[in-house]
Formats: sequence, structure tokens, C-alpha cells
Amino acid sequence: MAPPTSQTLTAERILEATEEVLRRHGPAKATVVDVARALGVSHGSVYRHFRTKAELRGAVTKRWLDRTTQVLADIAADAERDPEARVREWFAALFAAKRQKAGGDPELFATYQVLVGDQGEVVGAHIAELTGQLTEIVRAGVDAGVFAVQDPATAARALFQATGRFHDPGYAKEWEQPGVEGEFEAVMDLLVRGLRARTED
Repeated sequence: MAPPTSQTLTAERILEATEEVLRRHGPAKATVVDVARALGVSHGSVYRHFRTKAELRGAVTKRWLDRTTQVLADIAADAERDPEARVREWFAALFAAKRQKAGGDPELFATYQVLVGDQGEVVGAHIAELTGQLTEIVRAGVDAGVFAVQDPATAARALFQATGRFHDPGYAKEWEQPGVEGEFEAVMDLLVRGLRARTED
């Protein structure tokens, strides 16, 4: 098969190739020239899609962070489900996705940890999207009389921060320790009890 030309080049194909280059060379050594070589095009062709190396790295980091966003968005948007169940399922899906990334491809996970540290704006937007999904669930619980919080957005941010051990990559080494699932459930039980509307005795 002939190598792809710049006419057939797409941003998605560049991002796929960039991920493979990062896996092989790591973030310190991977270059735009390496990406272009993997695609069989000139580095100028890559720059027509991504103006700078930083922009390319930002895009590939966003792509990596967004891989589980749709699954979580589907849970958040499932209005047929009880809000409490949705909160639990949303965090369980987030924890499972993070564990899969860390354990399924540890080299690439380590590479992305370096990139994430350099992409504050991308990471901030990702966290805002996730807490926005959580806000949607909490607000639905308030509307249904299930949760008793004054400000769903503040409550969502607090939930996200309180569960950091189960999705912040800085804790990745703890995710495979014995008993971590039980610890996750205990934290979720405590947090969900805090959200619930009080009933009169």
C-alpha cells in the first residue's frame, strides 16, 4: 500500500499516529518529524493540521482524556435512573476507566501523565466537563426530592474532590491494592448519605 498523502491526511489519523509515537519514544523524545515519518508525509503536512508541537500535544492529550467522557455522559443523562444510582454508577465507571488505562497500557499511561502536567488548560476543561455531568445528576436528585443540597454545582465539585483517590492519576499505584473496591464503596456510601434529603422522624 502506498503511504498516505497530505490530501488523505486527517487530524484523527495524525492523533492516532502521535499516540503510537509517544508509546514508542516517550514524551521527551517524540517529535513532529517522528509523527510525520510514521504517516509517510512531510512534517509540514502535520503542521497544516496542528500549528505547533504544543497544539498537537494538547489535542492528543484531550483525545486521551475524552475516551471515557461519552460513557459518563450517557450515565449522567439517563433520566430514567434514580439519581442516587446514577451518582454511584457514574463514579464506578470513572474509577473503572482510570484503572483500565493505568493497568491496560502502563507505558502509555506514564507518558500521558507527563503530557497532562503540561496541559493545564486541557485538563481544566476536562474536569469542568466531568463536574458539569455530576451537577446534572445532583440537580436531578434535588428536583426529585432525593437530594437536599443548596447548590448542585458546589456539591458536584465537592463529590469530585472527595473521591480523588479513585480517579486522580497520582493515586494510580493504590488502585490495584487489596480492598480498594471496598474502600471505594465505603466512601460512596458516606457521600451519598450526605446528599440525601432528610426525612422527619
